[in-house]
Amino acid sequence: MTDPAPFRLRYDEGCLAAHALNMIGDRWALLVVRELSLTPKRFQMIRAGLPGITAAVLTQRLAQLQAAGVVGHDAAMGAYGLTASGQGLRPVLQALCRWGAPHPGHDPRRFISPTALMISMTAMLDGAARTDIRAGFRSGREGFRQWVAEGMLQVVADPDPRADFVIEGTGNALARAVYGADPPDRIDGVTLQGDLSAAKAFMGLFRLPVSLN
Repeated sequence: MTDPAPFRLRYDEGCLAAHALNMIGDRWALLVVRELSLTPKRFQMIRAGLPGITAAVLTQRLAQLQAAGVVGHDAAMGAYGLTASGQGLRPVLQALCRWGAPHPGHDPRRFISPTALMISMTAMLDGAARTDIRAGFRSGREGFRQWVAEGMLQVVADPDPRADFVIEGTGNALARAVYGADPPDRIDGVTLQGDLSAAKAFMGLFRLPVSLN
């Protein structure tokens, strides 16, 4: 009997983890999923969030993820988006953020895409957080709205977010505003509109763990 799986066999094992890695274990695959986690995107916008990937490799990964049923393609819109199966990988991305955060070697000066920051924030929210503040973030052509509900951070893509405050900058600048010690109005490359006190309170909901070293 031949293997009916529509993806390349990378690990010849019956282990379920190996089976999952057969579908999403190639380099860049999970990061492509990350970039599509909040909204469908066209090819060039996906690539903008992954500056180290070549067009040929991205084309290959998208084809593999489509074959695995993780990504779909809307030919009329020219956009790629996650299927229900692909959306099921968000907890995997969050768990990787939480696992990696305390390990030494992370360099926040390296490129951080706006979507990557949003996903990290869903993972690093204080689990006891309670607030009615509505937050907005903008970075280039991308925008997001955030709020906390039942101790979980909710994020939706919105190119023109309306919120108690909106901060704008590159992914790296926004990451400094979220995780750094300085208030958002004192960070180079960040502009803030709206309630500064609300912005400070909201940023205080996110904490990076102490390094294991």
